[in-house]
Amino acid sequence: MTTTADMPERAESGGDSAELLPVATPTRTRAALRALIRPDRGLALTGIGVLVAATAVGLLVQPLLGRIVDIVADGRPAADLTLPVVLLVAVAAVQGLTTTIGLTRVARLGETVLARLRERFVERALNLPADRLERAGAGDLTARVTGDVARVAEAVRSALPEMARSVLAIVLTLGALALLDVRFLLAALLAVPVQLLTARWYVRRALTLYADQRIANGAQQQQLLETIGGAVTVRGHRLEARHTERSAGRSRRAVDLTMRSVNLVLGFYGRLHIAEYIGLAAVLIAGFWLVRDGAVSIGTATAAALYFHSLFGPVNAALVLLDDAQSAAAGLARLVGVTDLAEDPGPAAGKADPDPCPVPHQRTAPATAAVTAHAVGHAYGPGRPVLHEVSLTLAPGEHVALVGTSGAGKSTLARIVAGVQQPTSGTVTAPAGTGEAAVVLVTQEVHVFTGTLAEDLRLARPAATDADLRAALATVHALDWAEALPDGLGTVVGEGGHRLDPARAQQLALARLVLADPALAVLDEATAEAGSAGARVLERSAEAALAGRTALVVAHRLTQAVAADRVVVLEAGRVVESGPHEELRDADGPYAALWRAWSGSRTALHP
Repeated sequence: MTTTADMPERAESGGDSAELLPVATPTRTRAALRALIRPDRGLALTGIGVLVAATAVGLLVQPLLGRIVDIVADGRPAADLTLPVVLLVAVAAVQGLTTTIGLTRVARLGETVLARLRERFVERALNLPADRLERAGAGDLTARVTGDVARVAEAVRSALPEMARSVLAIVLTLGALALLDVRFLLAALLAVPVQLLTARWYVRRALTLYADQRIANGAQQQQLLETIGGAVTVRGHRLEARHTERSAGRSRRAVDLTMRSVNLVLGFYGRLHIAEYIGLAAVLIAGFWLVRDGAVSIGTATAAALYFHSLFGPVNAALVLLDDAQSAAAGLARLVGVTDLAEDPGPAAGKADPDPCPVPHQRTAPATAAVTAHAVGHAYGPGRPVLHEVSLTLAPGEHVALVGTSGAGKSTLARIVAGVQQPTSGTVTAPAGTGEAAVVLVTQEVHVFTGTLAEDLRLARPAATDADLRAALATVHALDWAEALPDGLGTVVGEGGHRLDPARAQQLALARLVLADPALAVLDEATAEAGSAGARVLERSAEAALAGRTALVVAHRLTQAVAADRVVVLEAGRVVESGPHEELRDADGPYAALWRAWSGSRTALHP
């Protein structure tokens, strides 16, 4: 099922381009919005119903004012003004109360839908294939999760209630004009063609313009992230001028689009003022002729003029809110594009070896094997295959080490086995877990979440007791330093808290693995960040965390291969050797060459 635009967005600067995440079509965006609102239809109906009542009550103001005009024009006693004035006060009170209730319910609907959208976006974004995110770049996703979500939230909190009230006021006021005299309605409608043409002129330009702004902002953020994140490399290669020019170019593009949107809004307002003048002049002229002919009273003509004048606010608000609506619609389409991309179960683009009936990743393994990968292939784009027909079986409880030179496909295969990334072709069967997860992947890039150490650990098992946490830390040889922290398990870690060095952060990740208690653990160079000083400590922690479970380990150091039950050697995306360490070391094959190179480097460093 295709739910997004046919072609992905592309950000361009200089000669480079990034394949941005897709944007949903208008039809798909509307369907997604209806699906988000459907669970709260009752709230929507009652909110709109109360607003209809509030608007209808408010429409009594103009006839009551017209009645007062007639009383004064006819020279009646001042006592005759008492009833209209009392009714005006009652109308104000009732309208204020019902409007508050209606707007509150509409606002609650908006916040509920927004929360549902945020939850769905985060859930689906976390399940995006790693290679898809890499192709899009961090800036695009960052722009969507910050700028687009903020724009949609702003529209929900301010534009949605005001738009609902404005549309109701317009419809009911036009009906009230017709009740006074249909000729007043016909006169007022002279402004409509100008307003419709203005709205059409604006909408046709705004949607594309705001979508381009989102793309430009995403490209700008991506460039800034790359420049700041790689500042050391940029300075080392003397690329400051080039990166500054790229950042300036993308900033100029964003500023240019912003100024175009400002000019668009100014033209929009100018056309609206012309429509107001035409409509009000027509109603006043109609009132003059009708009063002169005795068809209506002065009070009725006054009420008609006041009705049309009262339309200025809601009509202008509704049309002006098109600005927010178009901007929010562009942001919503980008958010829906991500959720639909994550829902798509199909294989990734750039398929190297098409499989007509792929079954990428299953959670049920045959009784004879804990993990089976059959004819797995993967490509990150057309003509860029990384894995070729890789088949691999891990017996229950077996520890297998993946080794090979950089670029051999080790991390890609590890992510596919872990279920984090879908293969382009072939199948993977993985076991059912005994704890919170069937498979847990630990990489060399670990994140320490902001909060207490106990909260960070409980991400793996929310119901874990303090005794469970201490047992997991003890298993990976981290309990001593954890209890030595200022507040023990209650110490705040992560950004703004107590800083953990790379080795301790990795031990924390391994403790989470122990708490999750998966049947299969996948370690992708999980001890690489420690440096040589902490390598042995982390290797001991990893060995303890993997005890009793099936494990696939991408070996950063060949000492991990020595400890494994079996070593699998990848070369250019293919399995070229498989067997125990001693057997492969003595076979004088690719693994033996790797072992000699690694042993030689260690001897040179530690003679």
